[in-house]
Amino acid sequence: MKTSEAKAIWIGNLKDGEGKISISSVDFEGSYTYASRFENSKGTNPEELIAAAHAGCFSMALSGLLASKGYHPEMIETTATVTLSKDEKGAFISKIKLQSEVNIPDIDNETLQSLACEAKLNCPVSKALASVNIVLQIKLKSL
Repeated sequence: MKTSEAKAIWIGNLKDGEGKISISSVDFEGSYTYASRFENSKGTNPEELIAAAHAGCFSMALSGLLASKGYHPEMIETTATVTLSKDEKGAFISKIKLQSEVNIPDIDNETLQSLACEAKLNCPVSKALASVNIVLQIKLKSL
């Protein structure tokens, strides 16, 4: 079984502190703060990393599913937008929007939509985020 690991460190209190998130397999390190998470300040945040993971996972799941059905995708470009909301209990991820554009010959839109919905349901990141409203918009790119 494959395992993946990332590391985060946070120094200080919530509002004035700062942290670093690192992923050793790709030599990535990003700074994050309260402002980069809850406001529009420079830096990364956990939700941005979830968005990247979900976009990558969905694209791979769709590619694999298409190939298993005899299609040959040339390119799948997915953007995931994670919405962080707040209520009386605190912050939570309320929605993830997957927008994908697919370059693939010899497929009709109805088949693509159906397979994309199946990929969304079965990608491991979607499964991990099953309690979140995940919206999918997929478009067949004109060749």
